[in-house]
Amino acid sequence: MAETTALQAKMKLDTSEVKRTGTLEKGYKITGISGSGTLKLNKVTSYFLKKVSENLKKGKATRMTIITNLEDPEAFGAERIRLDDCVITELTIADWEAGKLLEESIPFNFSGWEVLESIDV
Repeated sequence: MAETTALQAKMKLDTSEVKRTGTLEKGYKITGISGSGTLKLNKVTSYFLKKVSENLKKGKATRMTIITNLEDPEAFGAERIRLDDCVITELTIADWEAGKLLEESIPFNFSGWEVLESIDV
């Protein structure tokens, strides 16, 4: 299907300012969170283009679960994280240049995550 070359997933913390007595420093409270990321691939098929296109034409979002695995034989273990309810947020129809390796970046949002395996010392 595709060769994954990179993945980034982040949680954005929405904050509201909280007034505090006895100090001039501002306080903050987390009022919401949202997850987003980008999956980067060497493009070897049109799988994502076809799948997302079919869903969009039906008025549906393309949803998936992503499990990321970071493993280094010289580290103290591996880190695996599951990203839940991933929704592709952008579809690139065409993007190429003659003589260049074709890469594809797929942005997505997600609504949950779980650390399945962690690197512990």
